[in-house]
Amino acid sequence: MPDRSTPDRSTPDRLPLPRAVLYDWDNTLVDNWGTVRSALNHALVSFDLAPWSEEEARIRIKQSLRDSFPRIFGERWTEARDLFYAYFAAHHLDHLRPLPGAESLLRSFAERGVYQAVVSNKNGKFLRAEAEALGWSGYFGRLVGAQDAAFDKPHGAPVLMALEPAGLPPGPDVWFLGDADIDMECAHGAGLVPVLIGLGEGSGFERFPPAHRHADCEALCGLVGGGGDTISVQSGV
Repeated sequence: MPDRSTPDRSTPDRLPLPRAVLYDWDNTLVDNWGTVRSALNHALVSFDLAPWSEEEARIRIKQSLRDSFPRIFGERWTEARDLFYAYFAAHHLDHLRPLPGAESLLRSFAERGVYQAVVSNKNGKFLRAEAEALGWSGYFGRLVGAQDAAFDKPHGAPVLMALEPAGLPPGPDVWFLGDADIDMECAHGAGLVPVLIGLGEGSGFERFPPAHRHADCEALCGLVGGGGDTISVQSGV
């Protein structure tokens, strides 16, 4: 597969707007990283395991809890899950904040009739509570979190669930915006256009390269907000 991490200069520098955009949540649209890491470290320390540093956590926290906790905590992973969720439930709205340009991007796509949804590996209950707290629920046709579908991201099941209200099949007119290699893997697997926000978390970008990349939502918003039914692809970082 060719490296699509930067725009192909042989292609036109403008593309049609997508019919739908699916988003990752944490570190793509919102920052709630400190609470996630604190909740995980609470569980680790409770099991006499060493807490993870900021760098370790950013590398390791990508899979959903039901996929990652059995590997970390073994047969007692459900006890660790309960500790994590109890801590997170008590604190997850305390430090929640939108990332630069996120709300403007959501509004710009909504004004142009682009269907929007979320596919996250955050527990669906917390995901929807955070969207509601930010006043963003109305932007999304569906917010799909961990355990809402039969399988979690990068499996294609949550993608199908997210697109269902719009009656749209996965395809090249649907974008998946995310900050990590697992988001790009999900997009490739489902046949969506993978769009990377930021520098990218993870080591899987050679296997699952982004088609386009943007410094942040603010950079992409400036292009979408330009009007018309096309968008520039010259916003790489």
